[in-house]
Amino acid sequence: MRPILSEKITWSLLGTTLVSSDARVLVVLFSATIAMIFSGPVIDTFAANGPLLEPHNLIVDRSLPKAQVDSQILAARRYDTFWSIGDEALARAALAPKFVDDTLPPGRSQGIAGPLAASRFMRTAIPDLRCEIEQMIVAGDHVVTHLRFRGHFTGRFGQIQGQGQTINFIATDIYRIADGRIAENWHIEDNLTLQQQLGLIPNGNPRGDAHD
Repeated sequence: MRPILSEKITWSLLGTTLVSSDARVLVVLFSATIAMIFSGPVIDTFAANGPLLEPHNLIVDRSLPKAQVDSQILAARRYDTFWSIGDEALARAALAPKFVDDTLPPGRSQGIAGPLAASRFMRTAIPDLRCEIEQMIVAGDHVVTHLRFRGHFTGRFGQIQGQGQTINFIATDIYRIADGRIAENWHIEDNLTLQQQLGLIPNGNPRGDAHD
């Protein structure tokens, strides 16, 4: 990932003034604009159960073409929303057919099947698991997302039955995106905090507090 000078930006639709002596040309152009605004991209921002996650903070390399930025952000938002709601169609739409997990955890299958199985396993333990995109950075053909996961341990994790413990941990993903899909992913999760909250290992907090 190359060094960049970046700043938080918001893409917007800029108004355009058209001057023509032919009113029919104006009508055609106006109709085409309306069709473009309400076509595919609007649908793409919605998952099966609601809108895609929006990053709280978005940092973009402004030297990149807008079409490339939009495509990369869409792939990242689809995948992150998959982790938030468990809609596997979003993962399949976000990941390339030959997707590679470059930090593959022990026991997880390589390829698309890996995150699908991991999501199912996590939702068995934490049925109300949700995540937020606290920060997203777009640079070159990479997107970095900083995620915060929240929920309650009411299901089962292996042989352990949850008692409603609060779950609150972070993760960071680095996606390499090609042709509008995530081709590679490097990720790290705060597994120490998660395992403490699940009761798998002793909590380092002497008071045993859980933080929302």
